[in-house]
Amino acid sequence: MASNADFVQYIADQCSGAGEIVTKKMFGDYGIYCDGKIFGLVCDDRFYVKPTEAGRALLRAVELRPPYDNAKEYFYIAEVDDRDYLSDLVRETCKALPEPKKRK
Repeated sequence: MASNADFVQYIADQCSGAGEIVTKKMFGDYGIYCDGKIFGLVCDDRFYVKPTEAGRALLRAVELRPPYDNAKEYFYIAEVDDRDYLSDLVRETCKALPEPKKRK
């Protein structure tokens, strides 16, 4: 089941306090980026964030789930209505993630 574009836009809007948020369609679902770094996925109308220690420290509830079959586990974020919480989580997660590789 693919994600609803309105839900994806809602998640992007909720995270917008962290920086420039962009979503890209990937395999029927969406990757979500902040300032050029991919930090999460929206799959089947569920929001997932790459696991980092910085992110774990901010989570209200730690729940790891694979976003799709045979995927690595990500933090599953059920509470998506608190804009400040999501922006802080995305900001701190992105600080902990490596810089994207430059394309040739």
